Amino acid sequence: MKSMEVKIKKKTGSFALDLHFASDARRIGILGSSGAGKSMLLKLIAGIEHPDQGYIRIGGSVFCDTALRLSQKPQQRRVGYLFQNYALFPAMTVEENIAAGLRGGKKAWALRTEEMIQRFRLSGLEHRLPRQLSGGQQQRVALARIMACRPDMILLDEPFSALDSYLKDQMQEELFSFLSDYPGIVILVSHAREEIYRFSEEVLILDRGRLVEQGNTEEIFEHPNTKTAALLTGCRNFSKAFPVDAHTVDAPDWGVRLQLKRRVPDHLAAVGCHAHRIVPIWGEKTENCIRFQCISKAELPFEQTFFCRPETGACGAAIRWQVDPGVRNMLEERGMPDYLQFDESALLLLEKGGGHDEEGNREAGA
Repeated sequence: MKSMEVKIKKKTGSFALDLHFASDARRIGILGSSGAGKSMLLKLIAGIEHPDQGYIRIGGSVFCDTALRLSQKPQQRRVGYLFQNYALFPAMTVEENIAAGLRGGKKAWALRTEEMIQRFRLSGLEHRLPRQLSGGQQQRVALARIMACRPDMILLDEPFSALDSYLKDQMQEELFSFLSDYPGIVILVSHAREEIYRFSEEVLILDRGRLVEQGNTEEIFEHPNTKTAALLTGCRNFSKAFPVDAHTVDAPDWGVRLQLKRRVPDHLAAVGCHAHRIVPIWGEKTENCIRFQCISKAELPFEQTFFCRPETGACGAAIRWQVDPGVRNMLEERGMPDYLQFDESALLLLEKGGGHDEEGNREAGA
């Protein structure tokens, strides 16, 4: 039996969440753009919202099951929920916020509160109010309050979304370090692929209330199966794809016919290629190449991105070619390449799935 199984339907206005997945991972990332249904899923797990139909089972516990007319109250589920704004009580001190959810005698909760203050490096801040704390200190108080109650599961809802990049990196490292020895399930919701990749062992990709892909995080990022998953994991070069035979594909948006050693999937809808995986070619044209025709370039300290025209006659968007310092040195020595190659090892053969490039159904919370 999987440690978690969710099969739910929930309609809110014109948005419909319809999910079924099971997992036995301890660190799960949920990746999706705004309106995919990520936060709604967390609220359903926590008991803040209730499904119209279906069930949520965590380990041996049934959180809810509409067929059985069963729904545990939020406090019965032993779930810690870290909100985006940390949801600290503004009129309570650090000490009081941490103790807010504790049960038992005064001596017991005083000892547990002190334990959390020491663990989360909050000594000296016990009597401060939330407004007197930095963002990192507020996050530590919120996490200390959650951990004080010994939850079986922790839900992290976009905990870094409002931070600048420097502070975000620092607080990610701190939060993930605090959770490194936590034995329960942790679910991180985010629209930022870097956070998901860094934290999770398994990723669920949502789009418009549906599950698009699920699997090992590294494998999904390296070899997504759908255009939606490829977009969300960082690919920016796509073309529609039309199989010619078992090993040949027309990519009209790039203006190239691709020759492949692997077999073309039966349900191929598009091809993709990460910008940093495109290969420069000098001299004679080889397989899977287009002429190098630069429209413009973006210059950054550690990389360059060239925006290139597709092959003559193609009507696709500009192709992004990202150059790291090693390739940049080659360009300085040899000049601009004659061609750009879509190396087969870097090509993503994508099936139709999700609705990332379609209209509608984006009204619910992220």
